[in-house]
Amino acid sequence: MKQAMKTVFARSALTPNGWEDNVLVEIDASGRIASVVPGSAIEPNALAVDILLPAQANLHSHTFQRAMAGLSEARSPAGRDSFWTWREIMYRFLDILEPEDIEAIAAFAFVEMLESGYSSVAEFHYVHHQPGGQPYSNPGELSERIAAAADATGIGLTLLPVAYMQGGVDGRPLAGGQLRFGNDFDQFVNLAETAEKAARSVSADVGFGVAPHSIRAVSEADLQALEQQFRAVPFHIHIAEQIPEIEEVQAAYGQRPMSWLFDHLPVDERWCLIHSMHMTGEETLRVAQSGAVAGLCPITEANLGDGIFDGVNYLAAGGRFGTGSDSNIRISPSEELRQLEYSQRLRDVSRVTLSVEGKSCGRTLYDTALAGGAQALGRDAGGLAPGKWADMIALDAENPALLGLCGDRLLDGWIFAGDRHAVSDVWSAGRHVVHEGSHRDRDAIFKAYRTRLAPILAKL
Repeated sequence: MKQAMKTVFARSALTPNGWEDNVLVEIDASGRIASVVPGSAIEPNALAVDILLPAQANLHSHTFQRAMAGLSEARSPAGRDSFWTWREIMYRFLDILEPEDIEAIAAFAFVEMLESGYSSVAEFHYVHHQPGGQPYSNPGELSERIAAAADATGIGLTLLPVAYMQGGVDGRPLAGGQLRFGNDFDQFVNLAETAEKAARSVSADVGFGVAPHSIRAVSEADLQALEQQFRAVPFHIHIAEQIPEIEEVQAAYGQRPMSWLFDHLPVDERWCLIHSMHMTGEETLRVAQSGAVAGLCPITEANLGDGIFDGVNYLAAGGRFGTGSDSNIRISPSEELRQLEYSQRLRDVSRVTLSVEGKSCGRTLYDTALAGGAQALGRDAGGLAPGKWADMIALDAENPALLGLCGDRLLDGWIFAGDRHAVSDVWSAGRHVVHEGSHRDRDAIFKAYRTRLAPILAKL
């Protein structure tokens, strides 16, 4: 939907030329930035903000998991807990959800993303069927629910239907909670076409890609066929998240999953390698040199005990990364970046580990994730520049974490001392969806979420 021309006046803004003062940004009727003029006087109809930034993209999300936050933090009777014990809880939770639940949960998660400073999201969407695995009469039923939630909230969406075809690298059949995910190759291609149609109906800035779930869940032949079938769109995959996963792939294929992937598929700039926790030095270098984006979800990775990404060596080799909210147990781009940096500090017993010469740590983290997120989504955003989608956030200079700061220190303050409360306004492709820290439809969307959540929790 086209909009009237809008004007935003920022007392300070992070532009491609660095920090500039008194910046007038015009947004055209299509939702793209028409002009960026520093040293301007405020115009009568302009919305004045303190600090204007290009907004981050959330490159990895499973929105339905937002509603299970807090349900997996008690020790299991089996003893030591892990990702795999958490997964069993997730499968049980998933078996309860109906289409209306999935849409309501997604909409509220999208509201929280926008309020925290994300303007767009790649939804790694793997719930396709009814509990037990029976397809809906409309195979795109749940993809349409995700698209409807994005439409209702105004978030920029890149929809990634997930291919999930086997229960393990040995080819065993799907079982239990996995049955809601499964399709053979032809079924998935049909589903993907339906999902793309649903996504494209939302707005002109919506993107589409595909996501083979993992090397465990898709055979070598199907993975190669998917890469050929969907060569023109973003391609996301979970890889090297868990040590048992690496051991399983190595036992079956004779290689670690990252090495196997690079030896068997043309990994390049359209790939997003989700998690990439456990890599050798050689693998770290191969990923960095490939142009692919490492999709990092530091809060979820910490919550699940996944491990620590080799960020220092990866960044030194010129690697690209972005961040995502994954399980959505906590939604905040600034806190994802903080967790990433702090994981490096704890491992290396050091400080200010992820920074480059001439930029502070916060600025390095923000710039790198900004570019990596836009690339992973295939979204023409990531900067306050004419022609880009107007994906922008404004920060409140009176927030305690930002008070008295300027330049790169504003990003340092927000990332290391602040949170979503510093965010005053958010635009997604020019849609002004958050003002004074609150989403335009927060109350109605939260009410729908709360109404659906109560009976879900009562069944657990």
